[in-house]
Amino acid sequence: MEFSNSLLSLLLFSLCVSPLSALVSAHGTNHEDFLKCLSHRINDNTVVSKVIHTSKDSSFFSILDSSIQNPRFSVPETPKPVSIITPVKASDVQTVIRCARLHGIHVRTRSAGHGWEGQSYIAYNKPFVVIDLRNLRSISLDVENQTGWVQTGATTGELYFEIGKATKSLAFPASILHTVGVGGQFSGGGYGTLMRKYGLAADNVIDALVVDARGRILDRQAMGEDYFWAIRGGGGSSFGVVLSWKIKLVDVPSTVTVFKVQKTSEKEAVGIINKWQYVAAKVPNDLFISATLERSDKNLVHALFTGLYLGPVNVLLALMEEKFPELNLEMEDCTEMSWIESALWFADFPKGESLGVLANRKRTSLSFKGKDDFVQEPIPEAAIKELWRRLEAPEARLAKVVLTPYGGKMSEIAEHETPFPHREGNLYEIRYLAFWREEEDKNKMETEKYLKWVESVYNLMTPYVSKSPRGAYVNFMDLDLGMYLGKEETKYEEGKSWGVKYFKNNFERLVRVKTSVDPTDFFCDEQSIPLLKSVDDI
Repeated sequence: MEFSNSLLSLLLFSLCVSPLSALVSAHGTNHEDFLKCLSHRINDNTVVSKVIHTSKDSSFFSILDSSIQNPRFSVPETPKPVSIITPVKASDVQTVIRCARLHGIHVRTRSAGHGWEGQSYIAYNKPFVVIDLRNLRSISLDVENQTGWVQTGATTGELYFEIGKATKSLAFPASILHTVGVGGQFSGGGYGTLMRKYGLAADNVIDALVVDARGRILDRQAMGEDYFWAIRGGGGSSFGVVLSWKIKLVDVPSTVTVFKVQKTSEKEAVGIINKWQYVAAKVPNDLFISATLERSDKNLVHALFTGLYLGPVNVLLALMEEKFPELNLEMEDCTEMSWIESALWFADFPKGESLGVLANRKRTSLSFKGKDDFVQEPIPEAAIKELWRRLEAPEARLAKVVLTPYGGKMSEIAEHETPFPHREGNLYEIRYLAFWREEEDKNKMETEKYLKWVESVYNLMTPYVSKSPRGAYVNFMDLDLGMYLGKEETKYEEGKSWGVKYFKNNFERLVRVKTSVDPTDFFCDEQSIPLLKSVDDI
């Protein structure tokens, strides 16, 4: 993408967070005018009642809470939207964007609300409305051509359900969690048990429909390759509202094998995790083995090794005996099934459960805080032992440390092909997650101990994880890395401070795309892609 110096010098640099006093004094009138604009342009009272929800409506808070997947952001002091818009067709989204721009209304877009920091339904220091895409969730598959269109309000579980109904030989590489919205997941990358075989969800998106900052609906051809590149891993909320994705379905065998092995002895578990570091990223691409440190029902720390093999159990056992004999995988640890049944298995549904449960939307009951790292060299056993001991702390009763293997297809795709940069050279990703009961959110002293636990584990791992920058996955957004809280002239520098952690060398290209497609910074949040201020930023 090319820019002339004269164009760059004229580009506006607007701060996402404006002075609160000015916003509050103006927002009442602006919001009323915004709602009038919506009602006038939709021009159908029946539709208007289905689309526009204000705090005066009895359904407002039930709609807001229904997709809050981190209950710690449900507390009264959390900023609430002044209205929620639930479009029923694509033109409704265009209307929202055009009216919001006309009347100076800030918007947040939500597909299923799984963002770690609640950024799809929270905005700090400014009034805002939420565009909730729950009604835009249709899925149409073309099995013969191995493609499909998925609206952004659908969940991965709904997508899996439709694939499972249509075929047993095709799949799609997306999240293990079936309640994750495809809008947020695909736009940040998106991965699950098929990542080592087929890469990210974003790697298998071949077209999209997006509403841009001018309210236009653009497909891949109309938006251009730079724009299309940016929304497949750069975080879609920085660039527009993605309405739907055209996906490429992938081949899977009729029989796959899942397995689960638990190790309760610290000495044995630490040794196997240490070996896992050298094996999991290098085994054949058909094999995915994750490792988790957590507490058991008996309140004791254990290591859990969970896997998927794209093939029959006898081949898996022979492979594991060759590549990872230390795990001592046995026939009774394994179950053969179809790929779609494995989606149920990884979602912890009991054996024999119907596929339809994948399409059920469920609000989580546990609050959480998470942080994320990438490991490029095996960490020493002493560090694994210390992680084990940190999980013995009282505040870690529900905590997890999750190790997700990379390698395979993830190492074969070049870093520049999508904005997701965590490719070759990464052995695995590690997540630190503290969970607690929703009712504990009423006491800040209680919740603070969980936040401090996550921070302490993150600090512990500093010497052993990626450096310059210390990487993080944008779908696991972490506001501890910073927010737009400075003055206008520092926004670019603030954005770069976390932008390079999420996107490394792709950050500057994302900034150029953002500046081109949204020069007034209409789509912005606390960690959105910033604009170029001047030629000097190139």
